Amino acid sequence: MIKKIQIKGLTVNYGAQDVISNLDLDIYQNEVLAIIGPANSGKSSLLRCLNRMVEFNPQAHVKGEILLDNENIYQDEDSTFLRRRIGMVSPLPVGLPMSIKDNVTYAPRMAGCKDQAELDYIMEDCLKKAALWDEVKDRLDGLATKLSGGQQQRLTIARALSHHPEVLCLDEFSIAIDPVTTMKIEAVLSELKKQMTIVMVTNVISQARRLGDRTAMMLHGKILDLDTNENLFNGKVKDSRTQDYIEGLFG
Repeated sequence: MIKKIQIKGLTVNYGAQDVISNLDLDIYQNEVLAIIGPANSGKSSLLRCLNRMVEFNPQAHVKGEILLDNENIYQDEDSTFLRRRIGMVSPLPVGLPMSIKDNVTYAPRMAGCKDQAELDYIMEDCLKKAALWDEVKDRLDGLATKLSGGQQQRLTIARALSHHPEVLCLDEFSIAIDPVTTMKIEAVLSELKKQMTIVMVTNVISQARRLGDRTAMMLHGKILDLDTNENLFNGKVKDSRTQDYIEGLFG
């Protein structure tokens, strides 16, 4: 399998607080890697390191290497292009205070695209991929902030897809939406895997089991276990704490 991302000796501190400790991880092209573990295990910090959003925290200090297609993502001072290649969907999405159409085309417009036909194509394509087109196609000029929570979640996915990312990171995307919408998004992700690599943080064990090709268990900034879902969810674990977490004995 082709290694899309290679993480080597990653250590992250927020001031005096260690959140990730000497972590090694390979992420393969066109896989869904699910990351599970209790709160404050370093899962979200790991995602934020992948597209350098961690740099928005002035107390953050990052050591180690993260390679995207064998190139160190921290070598270039400007991280703008990286964030086009690695998209991020946050746990509590909020539509930008503009129309649905302008939300989806915001990134391409900021990148200099002025061709309205191209922008319209990007908008429709991304909304269809996010399973939102049929629900909003008759009100594209309406305010995105008036969409339901589940619709705004799918809108943030459409917005992330507008850069044509190679990697899509999702941080607890189902935390604030109903089960029906969650299933719609999961179906979307299963299709998107054919075009990109997906890294998802989730506290829902059944979701990791359904969507992941592999699952990593994190605790105290370290990876305790990493294996195919077939192995991990059938008791083939290296650390007993992984099995305890899967069975709900702690969390």
